[in-house]
Amino acid sequence: MKKLPGIDFLIFDLGNVIINIDMELTVRRLIRELPESKRKIGDDFYSYPIYADFETGKLDAGAFREKVRDIFQEDWSDGLIDEIWNELLLDIPLERIELLKALKQHYGIFMLSNTNPIHFGEVEKRLQHTSGDTGFDGFFDGLFLSHKMGLKKPDMKIYETVVQQLNTKPEKCLFFDDLEANILAAQKVGIQTHHVQHPKALVNYFQDVL
Repeated sequence: MKKLPGIDFLIFDLGNVIINIDMELTVRRLIRELPESKRKIGDDFYSYPIYADFETGKLDAGAFREKVRDIFQEDWSDGLIDEIWNELLLDIPLERIELLKALKQHYGIFMLSNTNPIHFGEVEKRLQHTSGDTGFDGFFDGLFLSHKMGLKKPDMKIYETVVQQLNTKPEKCLFFDDLEANILAAQKVGIQTHHVQHPKALVNYFQDVL
């Protein structure tokens, strides 16, 4: 494998870059679980402060579940809330994991994700089911997770923090994300980017350039 000129670090988003996700699936599951009179609240769930608060670590998993019960006025179990919340998570294609492991021989490999403890725990379970790996530590040199950093994309400060912690120049980093807003914010910091717009985009990128 040839090395990309001038690039020392590869930084990957999690959703729709490593694991396939569909945010709408959680909304649909919420609506199915709710009585008709409350379905509008479920439809608007991602606009509630609870969503950003959970992803930036202002709420832990227990507090998040309590807030969900309070918002919907439903006596749901922890297990049901987790199930609804994880509905958006799909599969992790093995070819992406194999690609990351190969790239780690030539670059510093890092994850930068807006996520939360419930999602991340389930993603690691799916990783083990797919590849046998018990966690991402085997092929990532570090994980930059929004709920641990207290920051989330596309806040420019999260990218500046990553570059600072890597002790490098932004142009030596190449960042992969599926959301245009996150890509544009990274570019403003000086990070090189690639917009992942379809399921084969990551694997195809490295087949094309290497």
